Amino acid sequence: MTARSTRCTTAKTRTSRLAAVAAIAVAGSMLLTACGDQTNSGTTKEGGSSSAGSSKAPLFSKLPADIQKAGVIKVGTDASYAPMEFTEEGKIVGVDPDIAQALSKQLGVDFQFTSGTFDGLITSVYTGRQDLIMSSMTDNKKRQEGLDDNGKKIGKGIDFVDYFSSGVSLLVKKGNPQGVNSLDDLCGKTVAVQRGTIYEDTFKAQATKCGAKKLTIQAFDTDAEAQTRVKAGGAVADLNDYPVAAYIAKTSGGGNDFEVVGSQSDVGLFGIGVSKDKTQLRDAIKEALDASIKDGSYAAALKKWNVEGSAVQSATINAGK
Repeated sequence: MTARSTRCTTAKTRTSRLAAVAAIAVAGSMLLTACGDQTNSGTTKEGGSSSAGSSKAPLFSKLPADIQKAGVIKVGTDASYAPMEFTEEGKIVGVDPDIAQALSKQLGVDFQFTSGTFDGLITSVYTGRQDLIMSSMTDNKKRQEGLDDNGKKIGKGIDFVDYFSSGVSLLVKKGNPQGVNSLDDLCGKTVAVQRGTIYEDTFKAQATKCGAKKLTIQAFDTDAEAQTRVKAGGAVADLNDYPVAAYIAKTSGGGNDFEVVGSQSDVGLFGIGVSKDKTQLRDAIKEALDASIKDGSYAAALKKWNVEGSAVQSATINAGK
């Protein structure tokens, strides 16, 4: 599972937002609010609609009548996870809003983002306050079926249109001076990581695998400290979710401090969440995503944020495990 399989939990899971937020601190480019009750909003403007209720966009007719009439799809997000979705100068920006922009051009309606706490997003779809969720939410069977972590039924569940593939990646010093391309390459070396995260658990498991060829783990209170250690050459690698690692590599030191190496591991799918009783909307979103993949606008959105490695080849529904 990846960063948003759950959110705002203890530091014992990779879903701890501390790792993501601290990572941005090193990049030094944005100020984010983690796990708060946010109210920032933003709207992606589509190209081609003349007014609410009418549009020349190719897939406008696929939308439910109420959304055609409103001219808006309301989107819930937690805008505190750069580069996927975050707040900049009072506006919600990032990979998800840019993908929404591509969908908007196909569907002929605006996507209106509102930020709130992550654990309230599914409820907002249940109640109809939001039409969709776009918030780096991992598609899994529990969410599809409305189950809690113990398998207890707590809701009707939601459907997902899967649009992004993400795992964890190694972050190394620019130029990769130690030639690290996999976890196995770390044996006999020193790594840095945020203490108490699932990333530290991954390194510990690798240390056991390395055996006598000892892997030394230096754990820090924040991921920013771990990154600083790698940048200084005191450790060869840090570990983070792929989109976060890619964003750090792109922004820290103007792109001159770090690079992402090797293949992603523990890969899962992010999905656009839709109420199970809104199958027409779900199918319209899927068709719009496939169209944006075909016309290149989806790829352009990912390239802008340096996360091309997370592209999906086609839209799927409820493909998460």
